[in-house]
Amino acid sequence: MTKNQRLLIFAILSVLIITLVVIAGRYKCPSSGLAFTEQQRRLHRLKNRTSHPLPTDFNSAVSLEALLQPGVDTNRWSSHHAASVEGFVVSVAAGPLELTNCHVPGRRDTHIHIGRRKDSPPSEQVVLETTPRLEDWAKQQGWDWSAAALKATLTGRKVRFEGWLLFDESHAGESENIAPGRSGNWRATAWEIHPITKLNIIE
Repeated sequence: MTKNQRLLIFAILSVLIITLVVIAGRYKCPSSGLAFTEQQRRLHRLKNRTSHPLPTDFNSAVSLEALLQPGVDTNRWSSHHAASVEGFVVSVAAGPLELTNCHVPGRRDTHIHIGRRKDSPPSEQVVLETTPRLEDWAKQQGWDWSAAALKATLTGRKVRFEGWLLFDESHAGESENIAPGRSGNWRATAWEIHPITKLNIIE
């Protein structure tokens, strides 16, 4: 068997494995998503939480202003806590395909960026996310939490969000608090509310 034949067989097998994983994920994506390390599995489970926080889970010290405070904030908050924040929605968009959601087409998080003002620059924005699991829950309540619906409803409005705190370490180096002044920073902090479990339009 030649080298090219071996490479072709490897490529075909790889495509078959990926296809099977995607098909399996469409029907039953575990809360750990597709992960190759325990650290990834832990992060995916946090992102895919479906439990709603209890009143005792909320850290009352967390607010938009507190999240925007400068300085290295890796350990400033805890992912075991929930938070309620208010801010103006600058943008809403569907996220990319992710291992967290088993790379299943149509199963994407929705990214909501908020700031002090409707036109807050990226380095002064906090990222919040809904997830496919919470979108399914919202649908059962009669609410449309799809990216298109949230973009049409929330953009430019002042909104109160509740949900679980999460430090998304994969974006820490792109945040103003961790890498101040870095060209290309698109967020103030790697801390997020992820997943969002409740939202209310204030004005």
